[in-house]
Amino acid sequence: MEKCVSIIIPCYNEEEVIRTTLDRLTAFCSSQPDYAFELLFVDDGSSDRTPALLRQAAVDDARVRVLYFARNFGHQIAVTAGIDASTGDAVVLIDADLQDPPEVIAGMLEKWRDGYDVVYATRISRPGESAFKLFTARAFYRVLNRLSEVPIPLDTGDFRLMSRPVVEVLKNMPERHRFVRGMVSWVGFRQIALPYERAERFAGTSKYPLRKMLRFATDGILSFSVKPLQVSIAMGLISALFAMIGIIYALGLRMFTATWVEGWTALMIAVLFLGGVQLLSLGIIGEYIGRIYTEVKQRPLYIVRETIGFSENGAAEHSAACPTSATARTRK
Repeated sequence: MEKCVSIIIPCYNEEEVIRTTLDRLTAFCSSQPDYAFELLFVDDGSSDRTPALLRQAAVDDARVRVLYFARNFGHQIAVTAGIDASTGDAVVLIDADLQDPPEVIAGMLEKWRDGYDVVYATRISRPGESAFKLFTARAFYRVLNRLSEVPIPLDTGDFRLMSRPVVEVLKNMPERHRFVRGMVSWVGFRQIALPYERAERFAGTSKYPLRKMLRFATDGILSFSVKPLQVSIAMGLISALFAMIGIIYALGLRMFTATWVEGWTALMIAVLFLGGVQLLSLGIIGEYIGRIYTEVKQRPLYIVRETIGFSENGAAEHSAACPTSATARTRK
């Protein structure tokens, strides 16, 4: 039997590029006669013509399925919804902006045939991106690797292939603050890198401005490491040591010399230093507590407003794409 491959494409306001993306993906699928494909688009609450274009694509090509979110839930949640809804023996994650060339998937399929469960694409270069973005991205991956308890590949995004066993494990990981590339590393199995040249953005703008990048980086670090808590403990110990040295110094001056500590400068420095350490430590602890609060509410991870290519009971319709398989409309 031919193997089935699900290609998951999260979309958010991609009307400028979505037609070209569809053409590139369908051309790639046609070049791989040994596989059946489903193209699973997840519309993350787009406000432009992306939903209408995807609807037409589903009419034109039986391999296209679409999940429409009730609102914008974010890129990582859209990727998760696609993973939940996928039916293939292997699942490929790729963005719609064509910075990750669909043709690279052919190399992933070769590695999969060789027995690897995860094939992650590692960027050799990132043309068209600012020096600031390149520096911060490079620094983030290296800091994350130093802090994380699980090694996470450097310079690697979500563009990857995963076998069905890996997908089934991911579907049983319910955390809300999701960092998918880290979760895949944590799962284990046989993994291998596939270097590739990243392309420039075909059209549109980045969906990750600085604010979202910082939030994403925070999720990545706090989801895979408790070292920030250990750092806050170390800072507390260091500040306590300095305070003890200051106390001994002040007592020594008072008892053995005629000079008293009269100025307010030393006092203000000590107060500000200790206050800063305490506030920073409270902030780190607060971030972890906030994640606990989000987890215990147990709200659905996402809400699907509408589906195309799925039957009323949530199963993928039998077509030229992958065989029928059950899928959830919301994740709890």
